[in-house]
Amino acid sequence: MSENRIQFNVRIKRETSDMLDEIVEYYQQNTKIGRVYKGDVLTDIIEKSYEIMKKQKKSNRY
Repeated sequence: MSENRIQFNVRIKRETSDMLDEIVEYYQQNTKIGRVYKGDVLTDIIEKSYEIMKKQKKSNRY
């Protein structure tokens, strides 16, 4: 199974980058999957946020 990936270049504040570094370090220390990359952490954060958003949108319909 081939995974489609794209290059995602953005400009962010230094403070935001430092926060991401800290989150990556946390993932590295608290998971057993081996090396953790920024892209993997960002993907995880985005996917979890997306699921939360979908649940909130669904509950707001009623």
